Amino acid sequence: VQLVESGGGLVQAGGSLRLSCVASGDIFSVNAMGWFRQAPGKEREEVAVWTDGDRTWIARSMKGRFTISRDNAVNTLYLQMNSLRPEDTAMYYCAAHRPGMDSYEYWGQGTQVTVSS
Repeated sequence: VQLVESGGGLVQAGGSLRLSCVASGDIFSVNAMGWFRQAPGKEREEVAVWTDGDRTWIARSMKGRFTISRDNAVNTLYLQMNSLRPEDTAMYYCAAHRPGMDSYEYWGQGTQVTVSS
C-alpha cells in the first residue's frame, strides 16, 4: 500500500486546510486509516481515525475543529481542519492499518502544516 499526502501549507490562525491522502496498491487489505502529526521536539500523536463501516474517531483536543472522511471512489482519505491554531503546526502523516496487525503498517511521507499567529 502506498500513501501520498497533500494539502499542507501556511495558514493564519483561525484558517482552514484540507489534507488529502491518496492510497494505492493493495488497498482492499486495509481496514483502518489514520492521520497523525508530529511537531519538532514532540512525540507523534494520533489525530483522527477512519475504520471500515465509516466509523471515525477524532482526538479530544481537535473535536469540533477537525473532521476525517474517506471517499472510496477515489481511494482518498481527507482531514478537514478548521479554526487552526499555532499549536496545530506539525508534519501530518497518513497511515494505513491491516487486520491482525498491532500497529499501522503503511505510512506516507507527510505534509507540513504551519499555522501563524
